[in-house]
Amino acid sequence: MADLHVQGGKPLSGTIIPSGNKNSVLPIFCATLLTNEPVTLRNVPDITDLNKLVAFLTSQGSRIDWDRANGVMRLDHSGFRSTLANDELPSDMRSTVLLFPALLHRLRRITILANAKGCSLGVREIDPHLEILGALGATVGSGDPLVIALPSGFAGARHWCDYMSVTVTENFAMAAALAKGESTLINAASEPHVQELCAALVAMGAKIDGLGTSMIRITGVDTLHGADIAIGTDYHEIVTFLALGAITGGEVRVRKALPHHFDLIVRAFAKLGVVVEHETGPDGDSVAVVRRGQRLKIEEPYTSNLLPKIEAAPWPYFSVDLLPLMIALAVRCDGTIHFWNKVYENGFSWIPELAKFGAHAVVSDPHRLIVFGNRPLRPAVVDSPYIIRAAVALAMVAAAIPGKSVVRHAEIIQRAHPRFVENLRSLGAEMEWK
Repeated sequence: MADLHVQGGKPLSGTIIPSGNKNSVLPIFCATLLTNEPVTLRNVPDITDLNKLVAFLTSQGSRIDWDRANGVMRLDHSGFRSTLANDELPSDMRSTVLLFPALLHRLRRITILANAKGCSLGVREIDPHLEILGALGATVGSGDPLVIALPSGFAGARHWCDYMSVTVTENFAMAAALAKGESTLINAASEPHVQELCAALVAMGAKIDGLGTSMIRITGVDTLHGADIAIGTDYHEIVTFLALGAITGGEVRVRKALPHHFDLIVRAFAKLGVVVEHETGPDGDSVAVVRRGQRLKIEEPYTSNLLPKIEAAPWPYFSVDLLPLMIALAVRCDGTIHFWNKVYENGFSWIPELAKFGAHAVVSDPHRLIVFGNRPLRPAVVDSPYIIRAAVALAMVAAAIPGKSVVRHAEIIQRAHPRFVENLRSLGAEMEWK
């Protein structure tokens, strides 16, 4: 367990470069197992889930050379063994599900636990993954552990998802890339990291149409080849740095920004009185900027009898993962605002910890929250939930309050932000892991 100690009340200012996207690197890393040819990944973030996956594949015979200092990883799975040690997959992280297509392609049979771990946002069911694999030719036994078999390889199919699931869409793309014939997924997720995985598969020889839309068509190929793939910037981390600048009254510039993904994000910031600008940096890259002197006043809607609101749902809606950062920012704003999480039934479970700082917030139901902003705040010792962005949100509020606060058990932050403390120190923050 690691506690985050924060000496708050200091404006955070400076220029920073975000890391590679955790939600992109994990599926792309798993997709490299679909080929025996060497693959190079660049801008690879040093996060805990990836370290676990590296350890697992290395134990199975893969050769992985990871230059952490430069963020370069070279992979060669040609020596991957034909059986799993102890017939087991890693069971302590949700991203293990992303190994299913490649392992079935190679081994024809895997055994899994019916209930995988992840974070505390709510129940993460395995059924949609089994449905998609079943549609593409796999058979699933009963009981726990579950036995999944692929006796004749993946076969093309048409499937309509119950809802837009990121990891289900990613598993479909990986399985369909090597399936016989054409496959179509309707109601597919279209998040930036799903688009990145599909682009990586195309770089490896896959044939994919509809990238970035809710309908993906894939024509299977016999084999995938090696490639040199750069992991894109993490837009979650871009938003985190901008929000920290705004909440502390500083000026933060984030390089390698992604303005083409920021329309709704910029509008969400604006609803809280924060202006996000994009400009061209010295190297020609895009720079996102939050300047000093933000109003931090909730924007009133023209429909005056309704509360202002920020609602989050699957992309292209405002991202659910970013909602806790907006909630933390709203705590410092003048006014009242309604947040609506349309995905997770446990997304507001951490709000009692936020209240320990003096924040006023009412959980209307498992999906809706009202924040009454700009109430007197005080340093506090709070307990982080097992939700990455909620832990970050608590750290944000702590950074904005003069005095020492502690966010206990905050190590989940390291699942997505490999240099969280180091990056914030470079902006002037006083914080450390203990």
